[in-house]
Order: sequence, then structure tokens, then C-alpha cells
Amino acid sequence: MRVLFTTPILEHPAAGGPQLRIENSIKALSSVCELDILYRVSMLTEIVEKTSEYFRKYASEYHVLSRPIPEGILLRCQSFAEKVLNRFFDIRTAKQAEYILDHVDRRQIDILWFGFGNISYPIIKYIKARRPNLKVVCDTDSVWSRFVLRELPYASGIRKLRIWRAGKKKESEERAWIKLCDVTTAVSEVDAQYYKGIADDIDRVHLFSNVIDVENYKLLAPPPVGFKSPSIYLAGTFGHYNSPMDTAARWILEEVYPHVLQSYPNTHFYIVGNNSDLGFSHLNGPNITVTGRLETVLPYLCNTDVALVPLKFESGTRFKILEAGVCKVPLVSTTLGAEGIPVVDGKHILIADEPEDFAKAIVRLFENKELASRLALNCHDLVNEHFSVESLAVEAKHILEYLNCD
Repeated sequence: MRVLFTTPILEHPAAGGPQLRIENSIKALSSVCELDILYRVSMLTEIVEKTSEYFRKYASEYHVLSRPIPEGILLRCQSFAEKVLNRFFDIRTAKQAEYILDHVDRRQIDILWFGFGNISYPIIKYIKARRPNLKVVCDTDSVWSRFVLRELPYASGIRKLRIWRAGKKKESEERAWIKLCDVTTAVSEVDAQYYKGIADDIDRVHLFSNVIDVENYKLLAPPPVGFKSPSIYLAGTFGHYNSPMDTAARWILEEVYPHVLQSYPNTHFYIVGNNSDLGFSHLNGPNITVTGRLETVLPYLCNTDVALVPLKFESGTRFKILEAGVCKVPLVSTTLGAEGIPVVDGKHILIADEPEDFAKAIVRLFENKELASRLALNCHDLVNEHFSVESLAVEAKHILEYLNCD
């Protein structure tokens, strides 16, 4: 079976969970089918070239579809005109769709698989209108409407209205692509139940989990120079004041961390990940380190005492739990932070939703090393058994078999 995997975002090393999902999806699919990869990107850059070098080994054919950088006044004027027209006629989507369909015909593709399906509805709609019998998979990394609407309790004024409108628009898109696509994937049973609730045919909703490549975490990384203990660790993709990660970091800093410091005044807080420095670098000091983007988080993650997943709103499942689990690092999470992963409070991790309870859970893991080790080992075993690339390959095979028999 020949599959064309196309995505507008591809990055190695992965800058965050969604990029990591794409990487591991490609690894899983390439092990069970003949896979072509088509990367749709705005402009060619050095990062795109390095990424392409990494992913070519997983593809029978690998292509980058990009717009050339305009050189000269005439080409720049043409590029500007296309940008203006694209606001009204979506020329870019049509061009990308025709390129994809040419590839489908030339390579006799059986299945078209859209990574980042949540943001690919316009191109899915165009292609399905042209080729209604072409089998299409919309691969989602979360329920995007939930991701948007769950911020409502934390917003006010005009922002609250904008969030509501954006969420309702995304709900409308989700209902539309569920009807169009032959398969919609969900990262967890929680997400699958949502999609089944809006689907005319629930058999079209399939589990395609968030997983990690366990092999990448087997070598314990030495700590960075000057690493301090006891420590707590928060990692993710940050970016703007109201993002889930920025909101979570402020909650820890303002409402949780002070309680921890009362019991352990020397506790060091590591805030790690893409754009973390944009909102928090001014806090760097004796008790706080903000790293910004790193090539790998493992030197920090593998050596911290407690990893945190303090999310208040988001959707999907958290790579933070999978990565800490496979590295045998004990975790404290909010209920929503652990959504979609079958962890049990007190068996795999500790779960708390109120600031003082969250702080007490951290202190408990500092003080009870036996409990911390037991939780970390149980979570490690859970991740290894159910959330590896090999287990994702099994899910991929089931999806392809379903489509082949349809």
C-alpha cells in the first residue's frame, strides 16, 4: 500500500509536542507501508534543509513544496499581488492541492494522509471536491475547538468573544471534515469520543496515539553545568501571554512555587522550551533558570527531582508525561494535564488542581524518595508498554487495513 503523508509543519529536532507527533507518525507509517512525504512550507530555510535531510530516510519519495523567494522588482510585485488575491480566492490552497493530486496520479497513491489535519481543512475540502473517491486521512493532534474554547473561563472582554467565535468556527470545520474524510484520527479515547459524537459513521474515527521513540531516551544525559537540586521542571512550547504554557508557568510561579519555597527554600525552578525566554527570561536568578529553546531537554529532564504538568486548558495528550515517564522522573499534574493518558493518581503520578495541593504533592515527592521512585517506575512501564513507536505502528496498520477493506 502506498501512502502520501503531507504536512505544513515538519521540524527536526522537534520544537514541541505537535512536531514530535509528526515525526513519530512518519516513523510508524514508514514501517508498515510504502511512504511518500510531501512537506508544504512557505519558504526554504536552513532549518527546512536540515529537517529534510533527517526525514528522507523514511520516505520512498520526499518532496518540499515551497514558494520561491522573489528576487527582482517584478517578481516581488507578483508575489505581493498573489498575497492580496489569496485573501479572496485562496490561490495557494488550489496550487498546493493540484501539486498533491499530480503526485497522487504519478505515484498511484492509495491513501492521502494529512498531518496537522486540524489546520488542513481548506485543502482537504478542495481535494475531496476534485477527487471524492480518493481515500483521505485527517490526522489530528487534539480536538482543536476544545483547545480554543477551554480558555474561555480565563478570558474576559473582547478576547472572550474572539475565543468563542474562533472555537465555534473550528467546531464547524470539525463537523465538515468528519463527513469528508475516510478516517479522522484521535490521539486518545477522550478525543475519539468527541469525534464519534459528531460523526455520522463512528467507524471512521480511529485511535492514532501520541507516542515517543523510546530509543531516543535510553542514554541518560548528564546535567548541565551548575545544575541545582532540589529542582522542579516545566517544559513545553511557550509563545504569548495567554498561551496554555505561559498561563501554566505563571500559575506555578505565583501560586504554587511560593508554597514549595516555604518547605524547601533552595528549590530551583527550571522553565524549559521553545519561546520560554520571551515571557520569563527576566526571572533568571538564584532560584529560577529559563532556557529558551534547546536542541534537547534531556539534560534538564533526566536530572530534575519533579516534572510538572500544570495545564489549565489545552487538548490532546501531553508528551510531557510520556517523556518524564520514560526517563523515570516523578510527575505532578493537574487533572486536565493528564487527560487521555491512563495514569492513576498515586500509582503513576500525583494529581492536584489547587495551588496548595499541587505544592504539597511536589514536597511529598521531595521527602518520600520511595514513593517518587515507585511512581516513576510505574509510569515508565506504562509508557514503554503502550506509548512507543512500535505500538503506534500497530494502530497505523489497523487504519490502513480498514481503508483497504472499505
